[in-house]
Amino acid sequence: MACSLLPLHAPLSSSPRILSSRSSSHPAPRTLHLSPRLPRVPSRPLPSPPPPRALTDIAAGAAGSLRDALADAFLASPPTWRSSAVSNLSVFVAGSPVLLSGLSAPGFAAAYLLGTLMWRAFGPPGFLLVVAYFVVGTAVTKLRIKQKEALGVAEKRGGRRGPGGVIGSSAAGCVCALLSIYNVGGTASAELWRLGFVASFCTKLSDTVSSEIGKAFGKTTYLVTTFKVVPRGTEGAISVEGTLSGILASVFFASVGYLLGQVDVPQVAVCVLASQIANYGESYIGATLQDKEGFEWLNNDIVNVLNISIGAILAVLMQHLLVSWSS
Repeated sequence: MACSLLPLHAPLSSSPRILSSRSSSHPAPRTLHLSPRLPRVPSRPLPSPPPPRALTDIAAGAAGSLRDALADAFLASPPTWRSSAVSNLSVFVAGSPVLLSGLSAPGFAAAYLLGTLMWRAFGPPGFLLVVAYFVVGTAVTKLRIKQKEALGVAEKRGGRRGPGGVIGSSAAGCVCALLSIYNVGGTASAELWRLGFVASFCTKLSDTVSSEIGKAFGKTTYLVTTFKVVPRGTEGAISVEGTLSGILASVFFASVGYLLGQVDVPQVAVCVLASQIANYGESYIGATLQDKEGFEWLNNDIVNVLNISIGAILAVLMQHLLVSWSS
């Protein structure tokens, strides 16, 4: 029999087809090459927003720092340019609604420079004097403004002054401030420059009040050179109501200067007298030269500069004579 020819001990083997089929359905395991494990770096959590209480504390701290900085600027003695600029800026920001009611935008900028200069030269008392001039001058300028506009004698822009008006009202005071800052003439002259500063604004306030009250309430106005009756608002015209109001304004302003320690009692009288002489001179210039042929350049701002310069120079000369006589 054929099947008996096979050796009984022969190993059983699979056919090639079976082997190839098995190897294709079960691939050999792959060897994985693992890289060395790196140490884990702990991740930082994202910062969480501060709680509402912390925000309140930050705001309070910032407000406290700002308050301390402003206090240091206000109390700096003697004032520096930086402390003067910061102090003046805080006042202008707080009082901007009032300031803009009497100043145009360029006039506002010019007034800021003026305030910084006055603070640097004469400290907070000198600055407050300028504030007093601005408040009273603006109030009387807007007094019966509609009536003045109907008569054609009101200030332009509804009484809001531009840079020309600011400079025309303060040029002499600025010169005195610069002379004081740079100690021209030494300690002996410091009092004279302070007096000239007060007298210049005293003169200008007296002139403003006299003119505006005269235009608003003056029943009869006279030309200062001939005392002939002329219409209200005529250059060089004066009235009883305006003249008396101007004298009272100069007394008021010089008295405020005394209360603020800028002048003494004799200097109050010097400021009042110098301001009235200067105002008469300003009226005379207006009546004889302003708007006349050959003097077209002599506008209202230049006349104002001449007016306050005369007041300041007269006050300084009077004080010098008083000191010379007393010694």
